[in-house]
Amino acid sequence: MNFIEIIDLLGTIAFAISGALAAFSKKLDPFGIVIIAFVTAAGGGTLRDILIGVEPVSWMRNMNLVYTILICVLITFFFRKRLLKLRKTLFLFDAIGIGLYTVVGLEMGLIAGLHPLICVTLGCITACFGGVLRDILINEIPVIFRKNIYATACILGGGVYFILVKLKVPSEIVFPVAAITVIATRVLAVVFKLKLPSPYSKEELEKTTIEK
Repeated sequence: MNFIEIIDLLGTIAFAISGALAAFSKKLDPFGIVIIAFVTAAGGGTLRDILIGVEPVSWMRNMNLVYTILICVLITFFFRKRLLKLRKTLFLFDAIGIGLYTVVGLEMGLIAGLHPLICVTLGCITACFGGVLRDILINEIPVIFRKNIYATACILGGGVYFILVKLKVPSEIVFPVAAITVIATRVLAVVFKLKLPSPYSKEELEKTTIEK
């Protein structure tokens, strides 16, 4: 197992737990919990593989990822009460997941010989799309569509990745530094309540609130 496969596996673990916790918080049945965990962990990678023409998609060729998701669901089931009491647990696993999956998406884009900007886009898709599907399925507005710094963190991590590659830094350093950049940006944005500028005026926002 090479370094990028290890990162992919760790990202799968983080997102599978994130998805399972979200499903448990909505009191879904066992089948629903497995589906949400699976979609969260594999959704972004599936879309990425379809876009770059990988057939069959990665998780269909690697049963270890499937087994990992199922094991994570079981572990989350046994510790769900403790984990759900920690309000920041879901956020933490989600932040770790987007950091690790951003790097995987970037690397897959490079392997496919794509332009750096496209690679960054693939990194964002890999990191964010599973969470988008998770939120839609549990009837939540996806985090990426709010003012939260989410995809922006992935873009920043992608920029750091290519800067380090340009400087010929060893991949063993590039991968974790880029992932940590994404995770740290996301965490700091939440801690300090940093948000993207709103395209709506104060009057528009107040009007929307009144209409609700």
